[in-house]
Amino acid sequence: MDIRKEFLDFFASKQHTIVKSAPLVPDDATLLFVNAGMVQFKDIFTGAVPIPTNPRATSCQLCVRAGGKHNDLENVGYTARHHTLFEMLGNFSFGDYFKQDAINFAWEFITVNLKLPIDKLWVTVHNDDDEAFDIWAKIVDKSRIKRFGDKDNFWAMGDTGACGPCSEIFYDQGEENFNSDEDYLGGDGDRFLEIWNLVFMQYDRQEDGTLLPLPKPSIDTGMGLERIVAIKEGVLNNFDSTIFMPLINKIEQLSTVKKTDKNIASFRVIADHIRTVTFMLSQGILFDKVGRGYVLRRILRRAVRHGYLLGFKSAFMGEIIDVLIEQMGSHYTDLQEQRDFIQEQVKLEEERFFKTIASGMELFNEELANTKDIFSGEVAFKLYDTHGFPLDLTQDMLREKGILVDLETFEKSMQEQRDKAKAAWKGSGDEAKDGDFKQVLDRLGVNEFIGYNTTISKSKIVALFDENFKEISILEPHQKGWVMLDKTPFYATSGGQVGDTGILQDDKHIAQVLQTKKFFGLNLSEVQLIDSTLKVDETVEAVVVNREEVAKHHSATHLLQSALKMVLGDTVSQAGSLNDDKRLRFDFTYSKAMTTEQLDEVEDLVNSMIAHNIEGYTEELSIEEAKTKGAIATFGEKYGDIVRVVTFKDVSVEFCGGTHVKNTGDIGSFYIVKESGVSSGVRRIEAVVGKSAIKYVKTHLKTLATIKEELKNNDPILGIKKLKDQIKTLKDEIKSIQQTVATPLDIKTIDDTTVIVDIVKNGDLKTIVDEQKNKYDKIAILLLQPKDDKVLLVAGSKNTPIKAGDWIKTVAPVVKGGGGGRADFAQAGGKDVSKINEAKDIAVNFIKNNL
Repeated sequence: MDIRKEFLDFFASKQHTIVKSAPLVPDDATLLFVNAGMVQFKDIFTGAVPIPTNPRATSCQLCVRAGGKHNDLENVGYTARHHTLFEMLGNFSFGDYFKQDAINFAWEFITVNLKLPIDKLWVTVHNDDDEAFDIWAKIVDKSRIKRFGDKDNFWAMGDTGACGPCSEIFYDQGEENFNSDEDYLGGDGDRFLEIWNLVFMQYDRQEDGTLLPLPKPSIDTGMGLERIVAIKEGVLNNFDSTIFMPLINKIEQLSTVKKTDKNIASFRVIADHIRTVTFMLSQGILFDKVGRGYVLRRILRRAVRHGYLLGFKSAFMGEIIDVLIEQMGSHYTDLQEQRDFIQEQVKLEEERFFKTIASGMELFNEELANTKDIFSGEVAFKLYDTHGFPLDLTQDMLREKGILVDLETFEKSMQEQRDKAKAAWKGSGDEAKDGDFKQVLDRLGVNEFIGYNTTISKSKIVALFDENFKEISILEPHQKGWVMLDKTPFYATSGGQVGDTGILQDDKHIAQVLQTKKFFGLNLSEVQLIDSTLKVDETVEAVVVNREEVAKHHSATHLLQSALKMVLGDTVSQAGSLNDDKRLRFDFTYSKAMTTEQLDEVEDLVNSMIAHNIEGYTEELSIEEAKTKGAIATFGEKYGDIVRVVTFKDVSVEFCGGTHVKNTGDIGSFYIVKESGVSSGVRRIEAVVGKSAIKYVKTHLKTLATIKEELKNNDPILGIKKLKDQIKTLKDEIKSIQQTVATPLDIKTIDDTTVIVDIVKNGDLKTIVDEQKNKYDKIAILLLQPKDDKVLLVAGSKNTPIKAGDWIKTVAPVVKGGGGGRADFAQAGGKDVSKINEAKDIAVNFIKNNL
């Protein structure tokens, strides 16, 4: 039985709309990943947006719990139920049906569709929820219904807001299998397994803790697919089900090690983690040093370490990914579409870690041998910083030994990196905004964007907001605020394209449009008033001023992606972009810096596409039609059933909601300004077109003219060559003079040994020391030389008890330096030239004490 399909079809038959799994990166600045089925419906539950036309929904949502507040990473592989990635089956009611139907639907599905035996099922309700108890009492024997308190049977979205009691359905896995002291309903044992949680959102918790009834109570339910599959298949561990066993069997086939009770955790960790890594990569999350990309790296490296324990010494996950895609690719089709890219990225990251894992494990084992209770925080940091071992990987290895890491020392060493990571982490989408959006949506709905066809429009102001998004009726002179037009030509920031700017004007008014953004589907423009007011219901002329140059850069980005695929291969994929009226920035997946030849080829290809005046056009297609046409989708984007496709004949077909030129010839010229690395496996190209390209060329021509003038040569290359030859000749002359000019030295004799300790302004110290050693039979010499803000030190010894290396090591620290060498010759460098005389005195004292 395909339980995922069975579930969705069941609720579709109960008039629920099937909603696709939302991207793992949520449109919620407070979350690292989507971790529950209700996340994509959060704005509906909180009242931020109106209830949809059909107030019933059902979904199978991919969830990740690894990193952030919800983190199951350390338990994976060691328990029967924990996973970093899982699928959450859910049905939702937005103010429609409530407890009666929610309970009836759940019971029908598990007893009729899944045919789970009734004598194995138990139910819990909240202590105070008599309504739910009475409903269940008509379905099952009262002895099978247990009451619990807030800890087990009350759900809240936060300290305030929507909340309510919940009812959970449990499956008894048998006393014969589990009989510990915790194996009772409500205990921590595995005998009674929670399979479905029905949340009854019926209250609004106030700041003082008061629970007020919601006018339209709602339903949010969740059932883990992995758990229910294991139950249906009669296995007591999720990893023994058909979801994981094909992966585990493939790992065993590739490894030289067979599964045993001692090593089974490693097989399970790899099977779990490879699912998470594959799905995260398929949705555009890439390996990185911070944020979500670092969580991805931690998961992959944890899997590699367990592979290392099973005998793998090189990249091995590609064939396991093939098995996963065969399992899940028919439902999650982007896995099949991104197969080559996913496998390439995984292999590169595996190879990076395999290069350092052996030396890292050697360091780990050396320190472990000297550890009793607490593992060195300095060594844990070195494992992280030098060998690429995330802290939790080190902790995971130590957990098997019952040893803890000295976290205080580790955190002290990590502070700089942690500060950088914290500064770089950010949530997805717009920053969280509170405001009067719902009341406007309820009253007006979303406004119409007409900017694909025009940049000027007579539009009516239907709503105004102040800077805090509170609805107002008038904006006063010199005030800032946000305007909602009934139909707007202003494009809102989206898909890497910046929002439009412009003006609102009529005979009486003029206001500058500073930016345009979307909030819950509302297209709003931020305005700065000058001398007039703006009022609701007034009609103004809306004029976009930045569109033409933005469109040129956006269209050039599409051509650039095509050119990159031609030059670097089809596995190149977009990893981010920014298009404004001054430049374009395009991030793409590639493992190394592009060569000059590759950059030239890409630049030439794009300019060739521009020169051929290729017509551009847009069309709206079903998502399947678009994919059949070969349209390129952006990782991690959520698309509806109908998508907008932008095509430039024969060279580019992409899913895109942005604005573009009608013909590639409108772009002008294309110049790559910079190519650089963003993170591991991600490169960035910055380029200019249109007016910015003209300015770029003019600036370079002016610079070239200045160079010619300064060189007094119309051929700057020839002029620079002559200049370099002259500089080389002068350097050689200076060196020759320095070497031939006799440097007077402070020469002393102690007994029969010549002693020279001096500060020398010119000359090569090593040459001088060698000359003096050749001149005298017994000599100890140490010379110091100031060089800008540094100090050079060279020492030599011949037929004396003075060891040059020890002498240098004594003197160099005085000038904040270090060095060493042999007994007859040593050298060092220092950073504090102000202490050079003090260093000379120390050198003299060393001779007096040791000669």
